[in-house]
Amino acid sequence: MDPNDETGCVTFLVRHAWLSMRSALATALDEYGLSVQQYGTLLCVREEPGLTVAEVGRVVGTTRQSANELITGMERAGLVERRPNPKDRRTQQVHLTPGGERRLAEAGPAIRKVEEELEASFTATDRATARAWLAHMVTAVEG
Repeated sequence: MDPNDETGCVTFLVRHAWLSMRSALATALDEYGLSVQQYGTLLCVREEPGLTVAEVGRVVGTTRQSANELITGMERAGLVERRPNPKDRRTQQVHLTPGGERRLAEAGPAIRKVEEELEASFTATDRATARAWLAHMVTAVEG
């Protein structure tokens, strides 16, 4: 797929890039006993402590039911905990445990190394442009 081909589908190119990156990330995360979804969940819960299960699902791109199963497994592993939501007794909030904080800190350098390797042929301008475009697409879609 030629990235300079204006007639191509950018969406497919982004998806293909993500699948390639996901494979590299999964290999790196395996050493820390984490899946890509678990790592993403740890990141988003650290960023926004107290997210509901449904909110975690939206952020990591899965259904509420799948997010619930993901979080249940992460609870069993001692990575997150659920607490009552003081604003809505029907939902629970997800928080990192000290074990989750520790695992995230341990895995972070491995993820950064993978990203650096994938971006090795980029100039600083290329990296900044790609990151700005991706951030823009996220906010444009989220509204």
